[in-house]
Amino acid sequence: MVEMNLDYMDKDFMLKAIQEAADFIKGKISKQPMIAMILGSGLGAFADELKEPVVISFEEVPYFPRPTVEGHGGKLFIGELEGKCVLVMQGRFHYYEGYDTQTLTFPVRVFAKLGIENIVLTNACGGVNKHFKAGQLMIIEDHISNFCPSPLRGAHLDEFGPRFTDMSQAYDKEFIQMAEQCAEELDIKVQKGVYAFWHGPSYETPAEIRAYMALGADVVGMSTVGETAVAVNCGMRVLGISCITNMTSVISKGKTSHEEVIEVGRRVAASFISLLTAFVKKL
Repeated sequence: MVEMNLDYMDKDFMLKAIQEAADFIKGKISKQPMIAMILGSGLGAFADELKEPVVISFEEVPYFPRPTVEGHGGKLFIGELEGKCVLVMQGRFHYYEGYDTQTLTFPVRVFAKLGIENIVLTNACGGVNKHFKAGQLMIIEDHISNFCPSPLRGAHLDEFGPRFTDMSQAYDKEFIQMAEQCAEELDIKVQKGVYAFWHGPSYETPAEIRAYMALGADVVGMSTVGETAVAVNCGMRVLGISCITNMTSVISKGKTSHEEVIEVGRRVAASFISLLTAFVKKL
């Protein structure tokens, strides 16, 4: 059992930890995954779509954090989908659980070490744009990470990417177009917009939501932006998809609960699974 947070100031330690985790996963599989996916709250059912998957508990992987939130299964699935080898991370880690951003993004560096060049980041989120509705999917075009400490702080791992990472095109434009095409072919209505990070675990106050509106956010959630920063730093192509599980308090005039988030995520699972499957096929 490792300490809750990794020693991200020690470059040698971080490189050793990443290598050990990657070697452990590599020793369990016979094919090279071409894409990784991280599944958000209530969206874990997608992992069941993989054929004959190798299933690895997070607890087995050296230095992997442990999820503590309902709706995050805590397993890696590596299997075949549409003739391609896919690695699916069922559940993720969050800043509000007590992990620093370097630790919660550790799996992304491991995936890069495995040679995976493409990643899909999914999440459950609250709608800020008044034209959106709960139960819709949103393709992420950009994000606002003001409240997320950079996961690129600490020792610079130059083996993965530059110290100063360009984020002007964090979400791959070709992937966005492909996802839109898939949605159109499947007759799934999707939105596009800006995802804003909130540290949690409390939901945002009405004043905070109004501030996000002024900043240009369309949805707000408690994950994804740190993983995106690390993925881009590692040279990976990123697609982000949000499931709008609720409309925030300023719009809905009501309260939000985690149970609601999980339930809506499960209700839209069929559309979500269809969209991701079509995207993998097109990749």
